[in-house]
Amino acid sequence: MAKTTIKIIWCFIILLSAKTSFATDFLITDFGAKPGKSELNTIPINKAVEACYKNGGGRVVVPAGIFRTGTIVLRDNVELYLEPGSTLSASIDRNDFPLQPQPSFHSLKDPGGWRALIYAMNANHIAVRGLGTIDGNGALQLPGPEAKTGDMDGRPRNILFISCKNIHVEGISMINSGIWNQHYLNCEDVVVDKINVYNHANRNNDGIDIDGCRRFILSNSVFDTDDDAVCLKSTGLAPCEDVVVTNCVVSSFCNAIKTGTESTGGFKNIAISNCVIKPSRSDHRISGDSIGIAGLSLEIVDGGIMDGVSISNITIQGTECPLFVRLGNRGRKHTKDAPEPPVGIMRNIVINNVVAYNTGNYSSSITGIPGHYVENLSLSNVQFFNKGGVKNGTFIEDAGKIKEDIKGYPQPTTWKELPSSGLFIRHVKNIQITGLMLNSEQTDIRTPVIAVDVDGLQIQSIGKVNNSGADFFFKGWDVKDFDVHTPLEWKKQAVQLDK
Repeated sequence: MAKTTIKIIWCFIILLSAKTSFATDFLITDFGAKPGKSELNTIPINKAVEACYKNGGGRVVVPAGIFRTGTIVLRDNVELYLEPGSTLSASIDRNDFPLQPQPSFHSLKDPGGWRALIYAMNANHIAVRGLGTIDGNGALQLPGPEAKTGDMDGRPRNILFISCKNIHVEGISMINSGIWNQHYLNCEDVVVDKINVYNHANRNNDGIDIDGCRRFILSNSVFDTDDDAVCLKSTGLAPCEDVVVTNCVVSSFCNAIKTGTESTGGFKNIAISNCVIKPSRSDHRISGDSIGIAGLSLEIVDGGIMDGVSISNITIQGTECPLFVRLGNRGRKHTKDAPEPPVGIMRNIVINNVVAYNTGNYSSSITGIPGHYVENLSLSNVQFFNKGGVKNGTFIEDAGKIKEDIKGYPQPTTWKELPSSGLFIRHVKNIQITGLMLNSEQTDIRTPVIAVDVDGLQIQSIGKVNNSGADFFFKGWDVKDFDVHTPLEWKKQAVQLDK
């Protein structure tokens, strides 16, 4: 009898819970939303959001169907839930995306206010979940006549959250944004999980921009983008700190996984792991390179400090350059009235268990600038297999004369085919390389590893280099305190050091 009573009580609790959950759902069609391309649902959807907010929170539910809308503004404790078969389709009328008030957090990419399909500022406990789709209709999103140029021309993002806390984005698909697909600026305690992004509609079609955020987890997601796919930025004074990127499949015509280009606030405690980088499925390319420009890019060029970065278990198929680490001094100010930032700092970086194959012939590189060094970097269990076939290149014999490009845009396209086939190291202090394997599909005449102005270099456990037409495995200029153990086939003539 007691067991029967307990079962009845549990059933009552479950039913009560289900009723309570249902009571917090606000179906957009109950507020007048209608599916169909001719309907505009901005007002009814925002009415549902407002009712949900005033009720203390809950879910605003988008049922199956295509619902055209302009800007949706989320409020505290509101979850936007997209049921299977549902699509939020962005209007192509610029007037449906009003310019939002300029936020108190100032950043480089702020044109004086923002436009977005789903927007929130200073909100707490917000979410976008479900198995539906957000379609930005990006190919038809054009800048207005008064807009600024470039990536500040007012095209709407699919998602833009500014200075928000406790955010959860899960399960949804996002396609065809007008510019950056989703932008999290100065946000805290964010989880983005199990999303699918396909973004090849317009210029600047990034996949996700994690910009000056703290405690951010991105996991179990798929990205295929025209511009940078997974991009960490610091466009203002807030640091990008305590960020985890894991278990993602990433494709881009530009940079697959990147920190930068903007770096004012810096990057601290970044962990990137268990990701696959591969060429895009799209045959519609607006920018970049058909196999991608770079797989992994770590950059500090507008001031800021990068400290404590761990990258592990990465598989790279294709891309012109597997690894690009760059400390530069473009010195771009994050606001007009801000002081010009000093040269930044890059230190304490660990990269291990990376395999890259079918890549182009842009050598991987780790470079600082004269007087400012990348410091304390370890590279272990890394395999770089390029296409090779470089036989008659007019490469500079003195690698120290390769242009510095201190203020240029940080990208491997600056140098393209360097004199090294595998790894170019310049202006670095304390670098350790263990377990390096370099191969080319066809004979490559370039020296596998070149170092210039390096203080403290260890290279150990090097595998046999197939299809190398070089005379030396390693060449160095102004290299101090080094210990290079080279493959057996080079024997005693493996190292050439010039000052």
